[in-house]
Amino acid sequence: MSGKEIRLKKLYHHSDKLLIVPMDHGITIGPVTGLTDINKTVEAVFDGGADAIVVHKGLVRYLTDAIGSNKGELIIHLSASTALAPESQTMRKELVSSVEHSIRLGATAISTHVNLGSEFEAEQIKDVGLIAEECDKWGLPLLAMMYVRDGCKTHEFDPERIGHAARVAEELGADIVKVNYSGSPETFKQVVSGVKIPVLIAGGERLSSNQDLITMIDDAVNAGANGISIGRNIFQDEDPQKLCENIRSILNQS
Repeated sequence: MSGKEIRLKKLYHHSDKLLIVPMDHGITIGPVTGLTDINKTVEAVFDGGADAIVVHKGLVRYLTDAIGSNKGELIIHLSASTALAPESQTMRKELVSSVEHSIRLGATAISTHVNLGSEFEAEQIKDVGLIAEECDKWGLPLLAMMYVRDGCKTHEFDPERIGHAARVAEELGADIVKVNYSGSPETFKQVVSGVKIPVLIAGGERLSSNQDLITMIDDAVNAGANGISIGRNIFQDEDPQKLCENIRSILNQS
């Protein structure tokens, strides 16, 4: 397991709190703002203090300079589905790459996505369990992105359900788990207390202001979050580097 331990330490570039910027959205929603010139965005978030980015395998070929700069780490996302699928299929996540292929691409870690409560939950749980074993075999950390998606919007932010989602990730062998923020420090403490692995918060849909984002991050970290894994609210900002600098400042002070 020494390889996994070494790679976990590499993820924590700047402090004991993680700042990860997922940019795997192109498969789901297409070439949106912030992803059309992804190399520029990656450079900006790394310059702002991001520890790692999350992308699909096909984009790595454009990012070798940014990733090779030793400013941040590469996490390969293995799960995919598109918003173009029929509504009944949008919660389905299929594995589109492997741990071994990710190693060949230079990945420091792997990430997967699970929609708990969906009709495809069982398949996704099975996939994460098997991927966790492959990560142990090859010495790569696993970030599990766990969402409650049973068709009820309020359930996505329910602390008991979020806590359950985090525990599923831990029991399947994930090293880090990403979940929605439950809305208050008091309730999020319940989520964090239910697992021993680091818990990161997701950003969700675009927030109305950066101040709302900063407040959410500050509250989550004070409640015990180990950092953030936030995509659209960072890479679609007009100045991703500055926003990352502000977020890094909060994480470093916690």
